[in-house]
Amino acid sequence: MSENQVQMSLRADGDADEHASGGREHGAASARQTPAERAAELNAQLSRAAYQYYALDDPTMSDAAFDRLLQELLALEDAHPGLVTPESYTQRVGGYVGEQFAPVRHASRMYSMDDAMDLAELDEWLSRTDGELGASEGNPVAYTCELKIDGLGVALTYRDGQFLRAATRGDGTTGEDVTANVLTIADVPRTLAPSGLASVADGGFGHDIEVRGEVYMPKRSFVRLNEERDAAGEQVFANPRNAAAGSLRQKDATITAHRDLATFIYSVADEGPLGVESQYAFLRWLGDCGFHVNDRAARVTDSRGVHDFCLDALAHRDELDYEIDGVVVKVDSFAAQDALGFTARAPRWAIAYKFPPEQRRSVLRRIRIQVGRTGVLTPVAEFDPVTVAGSTIARATLHNIDEIRRKDVREGDTIVVHKAGDVIPEVVGPVLEGDLASEHALRPEWDMPATCPSCGSPAVREEGEVAYRCVSIDCPAQASERLIHWGRRTAMDIDGLGDELVNRMVERGLLSDVADFYDRLTEDALAALPTGRINKAGEDIVVGPTIARKVMAQVEESKGRGLARVLFGLGIRHVGASVGEVLARRFGSLQALASASAEEIAQVDGIGPKIAASVVGFFSVHDNLAVVERLRIAGVTLEEDDPAEAVPQTLAGLTFVLTGTLGRLTRKEAGDALKALGAKVSGSVSRRTSYVVAGASAGSKLTKAEQLGVPVLDEETLARILETGQVPAAE
Repeated sequence: MSENQVQMSLRADGDADEHASGGREHGAASARQTPAERAAELNAQLSRAAYQYYALDDPTMSDAAFDRLLQELLALEDAHPGLVTPESYTQRVGGYVGEQFAPVRHASRMYSMDDAMDLAELDEWLSRTDGELGASEGNPVAYTCELKIDGLGVALTYRDGQFLRAATRGDGTTGEDVTANVLTIADVPRTLAPSGLASVADGGFGHDIEVRGEVYMPKRSFVRLNEERDAAGEQVFANPRNAAAGSLRQKDATITAHRDLATFIYSVADEGPLGVESQYAFLRWLGDCGFHVNDRAARVTDSRGVHDFCLDALAHRDELDYEIDGVVVKVDSFAAQDALGFTARAPRWAIAYKFPPEQRRSVLRRIRIQVGRTGVLTPVAEFDPVTVAGSTIARATLHNIDEIRRKDVREGDTIVVHKAGDVIPEVVGPVLEGDLASEHALRPEWDMPATCPSCGSPAVREEGEVAYRCVSIDCPAQASERLIHWGRRTAMDIDGLGDELVNRMVERGLLSDVADFYDRLTEDALAALPTGRINKAGEDIVVGPTIARKVMAQVEESKGRGLARVLFGLGIRHVGASVGEVLARRFGSLQALASASAEEIAQVDGIGPKIAASVVGFFSVHDNLAVVERLRIAGVTLEEDDPAEAVPQTLAGLTFVLTGTLGRLTRKEAGDALKALGAKVSGSVSRRTSYVVAGASAGSKLTKAEQLGVPVLDEETLARILETGQVPAAE
């Protein structure tokens, strides 16, 4: 296993500081929070994780962890309905629309799927659905069971039977136009077969047919691609889903063409014109048209049949040449689907049964300390390499000493490891069977070191925190981590700037802070840097001019990444990628942000006093300001192209509530436009609400507004407000 592949196991975890206090502390934290505070925190965590997953194809949270947070938020909102707002993650479809490709509006919304995390939850859904559809022994509800493909959602549109367009799922309403890339996928038909179109009204002419499915990368292709990238010294992909997503979003379609992608198609925007009445019949229709349809689908009429299908799929998942992470169960009849309808984010007539994480055994060789950029000491498990969910892992964070005690893992143990949701490596715990249990009991418990392993300074655990920190500001490990963080893809995206290379530059004195990349590092110095390897003649192997030239070109290109990435890259505590974007949009320039008070920063929607204090504290340090000034002199962009502050905040202090169906904009689009003008958009009506905008079919919110005497605006008035930035004077 190469260094690139070993590094994958930790890279998937993201920054160590972000996870050092992870794991089980959330329960204690949530107990100290009000329901509203916990809901806000959950929404922020889910939104950040969704952005990493969908927009950056760089997941930092496992599917299982994401699902746990989402289920907690759903339960919280169920117990406290007032917490439900249009901005809540429970009210949106997972996904993201980037700016790299042209936007495409879907023919109808592409929904997310509710999850059943075990067979008991699946049975509850089956029982509830049978009851709502009036099932009986002589009149059972039929279900179609399909494998849940772990790929990237896509919509294909055909006009008069000819391929017209392809789009990603995006946010469910709007996707990204990836037509050129999808045209390189061999199994996507350019023309629908006459045998399929024969059942469509008018032979398919005069109709746009939008079918949906998944783009995936076969396992064998994934292995070959990673081998090629590893041999070339390029970062390998974490799993086939990431590889497929990254390949489909290439600006150069010739790159996509060499990535060996494939599709499975399984749904349609509107089944009305097709002449089919059920999901199972629809799958046959797709095959008749020439689409690639997964042949492992079954129509069953009882829970036993559903169970058998799920258990069989789980037992044979490793035999497939594509990744699956569960089973999708759908009510078969389209008429019954229409009767059940949808929630805000998912169909009521379908559910995804999620497989438990794939597990492997290994031997824990040692627990070492990783020092993060803010001084957090994170214990990391190093174990014999094992292949789990499509990739090889050899390390996993153990988060903190409390987590190690809870799991009771000790060096030398045989352990169970998995990648929850096929993303983040995790140690489940020791194997305590027979002799293994006796051997485990004889091993000493592992404990946190009293000093930092990098600089020897004391390791301190402050009251109320779970993490230990190095107290030295001169700790070389912290410097390396800050520099590594600056170059990460989600920060300044300096390709080729690997951990080992940065560590070497720090050791040789080429770098000490992030501004050194731009005003101190030279191509010649980098080319002459020893790599730590020796050739056959016993001479140091140096980086060399070719790699040095490429890295320095990437450093130069990174100057234009924008303010949001700079804020994230600086490593300000509590300022992640999404917070950096919010601050960049609101303040527009680093100078404006550095000059703002904690009160001004805390007033920004989604920020709060904790983050504000951290930002102010960072910019109050002279050395930090000096680094920022050197970045400015070097030409690093410290302004936002289109900050919200550039738009006069004429609606500041006003609170709007949107209800009903708007004709010109979605409620999210309208809400974003109001926020850009400084307004606050709430999901509930109260006496503090300034205006309610009521579209078609407005319900209880409109009624409450009328009861409280809150002014009600129609969509025409909303359009004038967004155009002029002013609320029309009362007539």
